[in-house]
Amino acid sequence: MTDASDPIPDPTALDPQIAGLLKRDEHGLVAAVVQQHDTGDVLMVGWMDDEALRRTLGEGRVTFWSRSRQEYWRKGDTSGHVQWVKAVRLDCDGDALLVSVDQVGAACHTGDRTCFDARVLPATVGAPDPDPDPTPPAS
Repeated sequence: MTDASDPIPDPTALDPQIAGLLKRDEHGLVAAVVQQHDTGDVLMVGWMDDEALRRTLGEGRVTFWSRSRQEYWRKGDTSGHVQWVKAVRLDCDGDALLVSVDQVGAACHTGDRTCFDARVLPATVGAPDPDPDPTPPAS
């Protein structure tokens, strides 16, 4: 029997303990980095508000908030390129999510496997010093 003073949780709201950990931007959103669960490939980045995160955690499919259309969209509903949730993690600052998925088909709206396939920028490749000197330089 429950105590009448205990509030009944709202099944349509994000768990308050999870909501309290989020650091949202000025639009109430957090970045959601989507990663293929078995390869570690970064597939895409989307945005979630509390409701999109609640749906993602509760339905097993990834839901985003579309900043351009101002509406929710569940990945794969129109394209068939579904993202099945395997795990969701919150970063140490609370301002980004890592969503581990099993991606069906292309993740990118362009048809590429990931949203990071097409535009590789020129960058100097760094490498650690093979023989670091453990003594600091003299002052």
